Amino acid sequence: MVTADDVRRVAVTLPRTEERIVRDRVTFRVGRIVYVAISPDETSMGFAFPKEERAALVASEPERFHLPRPSDERYNWVRVWLGAIGADEMRELMEDAWRMVVPGRVAAAHFGEAPIRRSR
Repeated sequence: MVTADDVRRVAVTLPRTEERIVRDRVTFRVGRIVYVAISPDETSMGFAFPKEERAALVASEPERFHLPRPSDERYNWVRVWLGAIGADEMRELMEDAWRMVVPGRVAAAHFGEAPIRRSR
């Protein structure tokens, strides 16, 4: 079972990440954008995820993934039960969420990839 400490250990390895407590939730952010939040009871984790794909994710595995509370549905966000995922999957979810909020060059440098060149 994944714990909040496991989540923290991954978060501190991701460049520009800051940990904050917001309304009794541990959050991990880059600048002002939160990409992971742990519920106050530490049983679930919210993470950045494309809005247009989340319904399919939740429908595919409703015992693991669930929608954010209605007030958060306007954000690119979904939730997962920590007891339903392993450490490798948690790391993958967090890294994908982090990639959504950092500049592409930062993610490329962290993962040792060639930066994506955009035409002007």
